[in-house]
Amino acid sequence: MNKLNIMITAGALLMAGSAFAADTGAGKKAFAGKGCVGCHGADAKTSTNPLYPKLAGQSAAYAVKQLKAFKSGERKDPTMNAMAAMLNDTEINDISAYLESLK
Repeated sequence: MNKLNIMITAGALLMAGSAFAADTGAGKKAFAGKGCVGCHGADAKTSTNPLYPKLAGQSAAYAVKQLKAFKSGERKDPTMNAMAAMLNDTEINDISAYLESLK
């Protein structure tokens, strides 16, 4: 029975990991193409306003959580709510992975 539980748990973890696979190249394109660079800068470090956060190096999990919160309206900011609303889950994951890769 223990072996079966271990196998089921391991399989679930492997499948969960693949669900979060992201493409940093696609994330870089989406970051530029969806307008993120307009405020956060092409390098994701040099924002156009000191109040806008530096995104380069942020953990992907944190970025996904924040973008989904903006998209759902759970987190309020008129500009970010509108920008995040244009992103699908794949783009959110890809952009987040790209930002994390900029460490």
